[in-house]
Amino acid sequence: MARPCDRGPVRQSRRAKTELRDSDIRAALDTHLRKLHATDDSLIRHELGVCAGSRRIDVAVVNGEFAGYEIKSDQDSLVRLAYQADAYGRVLDRAIIVTTSRHLDEAAAMLPGWWGVTVARQEHHQVVLEPRRLPEVNDGHDAYALAQLLWREEALGELRVRDKGRGLSGKARHYVWMALADAVPLSELRVIVRTRLRERQSWTADPRRGPGDATSRMPATPSLSPGPAAI
Repeated sequence: MARPCDRGPVRQSRRAKTELRDSDIRAALDTHLRKLHATDDSLIRHELGVCAGSRRIDVAVVNGEFAGYEIKSDQDSLVRLAYQADAYGRVLDRAIIVTTSRHLDEAAAMLPGWWGVTVARQEHHQVVLEPRRLPEVNDGHDAYALAQLLWREEALGELRVRDKGRGLSGKARHYVWMALADAVPLSELRVIVRTRLRERQSWTADPRRGPGDATSRMPATPSLSPGPAAI
C-alpha cells in the first residue's frame, strides 16, 4: 500500500510573515517617544492602570499633559476598544491609537474625534509609524477617575495639606478618592495627578513592560514638553 508523500514543513504564508505584533509596534513606539522626549522630564510608563486597574493604557506619557497610546496589532481585535476609549477619555488629555492597515478604518470610525490615529507598517524590515490624524485636547475628564490614579496615601496627603483629610485615615481608598474628587477643582486635580505620577520614586514594573524598564524618565529640564501631539 502506497504511503502518502511527506510534504515537509508547512511554509508560513507571506501575510503571516508580515503581520505586525504588539511587541513590534511597542518597540518602535517606545523608541520614537524616547527620542521625542529626550530633552524634557517626561515620564513614560507602559501598561498604566486606570479606573482602579480595570483598564490599562499601553503606553502613557506624562509631562505638561497626560497622553496615552493604545496599540492594536494585526493579532489584536477591536472588541475592547470602545470600553478602552471610554475609560481613557475620563483621564487623558490626548489619546492616540497606533494600529495597522488591517484595523485602521474600523478603529478610526469607532473612536471619538479627539483621538489621534497613527498607522504602523513594515518597511525594509523596520516598523514605520505614520500619523494619519493628530490628537486634540480632551474635555471629558472625570474627577473620580483622575483621583483613582493616585495611591491611597498620595490622595490622603493631598487632602491633608488642604485640611480635608479629617476622618479618612481609616477609610477604604474609594472614600479617599471620592473626597479628593469633591475637594479639588478638576483643573487642579489634573495637575496634581500629573505631578504625583512623575514624582513617584518607586513603581513596580509590569510583567508586560516595553523595551527597557516599564517606567522611564527623561533627563530633567526647567520646562515641560507640551505633550506628544506628533503621533
